[in-house]
Amino acid sequence: MNASVKLLEKVLPSTVALHTQIRDDHPSAQILGTERQGSGVIVDPAGLILTVNYVVMGGSDIRVSLLGRSAQPGRVVAQDFASGLALVAIDAPHLQALVPAESSELLLGQEVFIVAAADEDNRRVHDGVISSMAPFDAYWEYSLDRAICTTAMNPGVGGGPLLDVLGRVVGIVSLDLNEVGRFTLAIPVDEYISHRDELLRHGHRVTRPPRAWIGFYCYTLRDHVVLAGVLPGTPGERAGLKAGDVVLAVDDQRINDRRQLYTQVWTHRPGENISISVFRNNEVKLITIESGDAEIFFA
Repeated sequence: MNASVKLLEKVLPSTVALHTQIRDDHPSAQILGTERQGSGVIVDPAGLILTVNYVVMGGSDIRVSLLGRSAQPGRVVAQDFASGLALVAIDAPHLQALVPAESSELLLGQEVFIVAAADEDNRRVHDGVISSMAPFDAYWEYSLDRAICTTAMNPGVGGGPLLDVLGRVVGIVSLDLNEVGRFTLAIPVDEYISHRDELLRHGHRVTRPPRAWIGFYCYTLRDHVVLAGVLPGTPGERAGLKAGDVVLAVDDQRINDRRQLYTQVWTHRPGENISISVFRNNEVKLITIESGDAEIFFA
């Protein structure tokens, strides 16, 4: 599909560019930097913008730019650490909003397109098809039961909308995968549709039980999970986990892949102890970790 001029005229006014200044002392600053650019999409005429959480997490100042209009201040009104979505609000009523649509209606091979901000007053578009709707896990403690992968390449910065041929928002662009047939990963917009009311009322998900969090990065290698790093100041660092540790078991449950590791950790709540067996320097070590809460750590 080559997005038609009429369709682009419909969707482009609902896209925004985000510029976020992050506090120097925020834990995410050492990972993602103190100045971030992002995309977003207006999903409510009252000025509600859907984007990806890493763009605004820890933001002390957020500037939102609509096409042809001066930048204005934005504020984070909700963050969903489980899905990776965030909601930003601006004081600009009667905006042109796009309709979020359940991604459960999507089919493999279906045509979609991405609109992303390149700068404050410039948008770029790229199209492709849905190539996967499978579960996904990332190198940090993050997993989706269903993620949208597409052959469309992200033409700008993350947080922009993935749209169907009717101009409906079916996902929010999160990661550039750069894999054959899987160039871009988007978070299904269902995560927003299903939890919109509680996100706006409480600023976060209250119906999901808090998950234990350790604070490491990892990858799967030959049926083993290897720690790539441990974030400073986290439960994992305090307990003595190190980059290069091979995770053998959690609570005596053998671990063979990353998703299994996350699932086992998430059987605990923050504050509970988790026993992890690791292989390091040709010996097995048993490490007990008092788990934390990512939402509190990155608040």
